Amino acid sequence: MIPDDEADDALLDVLKLARTPHGTVDNVMRVHSLRPSTMRGHVVLYRAVLHDRANTLPTWFQETISSYVSILNDCSYSLANHWANARHLIADDSRADRIEVALHTRRPEDAFDGRELALLRYASKLTLEPGRIKKSDVDALRIAGLDDGEILEANQIVGYFNYVNRCLNGLGVTTDGDVVGYYGRN
Repeated sequence: MIPDDEADDALLDVLKLARTPHGTVDNVMRVHSLRPSTMRGHVVLYRAVLHDRANTLPTWFQETISSYVSILNDCSYSLANHWANARHLIADDSRADRIEVALHTRRPEDAFDGRELALLRYASKLTLEPGRIKKSDVDALRIAGLDDGEILEANQIVGYFNYVNRCLNGLGVTTDGDVVGYYGRN
């Protein structure tokens, strides 16, 4: 990973785009230093998936889906960041603790029902058995009360985290030096 003081102009331009609200560039992005075009694409995709104003799923639940996929993929980097975000947004330690246990034990039904449970079951199947997804899986989400836009949002979150978890795990990226969580403080 190339530090700012060794970056050429093209990389500096993309690092500027990738800076967090804390003014840092997290390792999840900096790992692309040798290929700035993939960093640019990653930043744009990440922000579209999780930080787009058009999203209608509650932000805390988007972060919960992200965390669950990261648990299923054993990606400690994404889990550390996105569970910190979810916990912050849930803003109820007791509830967050129940959710955390349910996700880690792969028993989301212990903390969720209805639409949320349907989405977490879909996230699990799409992560662990993507070739077994059928039209009936999407139909079940509609029956649970989700509209097509919400289904697409969840699908994109699951797809993105399957991508990024594999990138992070595959390159051995850690949170060393990062400010953990979007809401973290220096």
